[in-house]
Amino acid sequence: MMIETLIYYFILPVLSLAMLLIFIRVIKGPSLMDRVVALDLLVIVSIALLSAYAVLFDKKVMINIALVLALITFLSTVGFTYYYIKGKREKDDFDIN
Repeated sequence: MMIETLIYYFILPVLSLAMLLIFIRVIKGPSLMDRVVALDLLVIVSIALLSAYAVLFDKKVMINIALVLALITFLSTVGFTYYYIKGKREKDDFDIN
């Protein structure tokens, strides 16, 4: 009973507030990389919410969904970083200065 109370009154409100603040960063991010990092963080907080839901309602399948979401997010971040760095290198190669 103690863990359910902790999830209801502390973890879920904190994660909800974090999602709101992160979403503001996604919208206002000054650069593309800031937005990508904020999206990654948004997915991480979503994974935490899924995990809290799984513990609260004893749904083991939600943990599997959270793991798959984490793997997809990791791979997409690696892919984005690869193409971002590749684009910067090509831009530097064409720079005459």
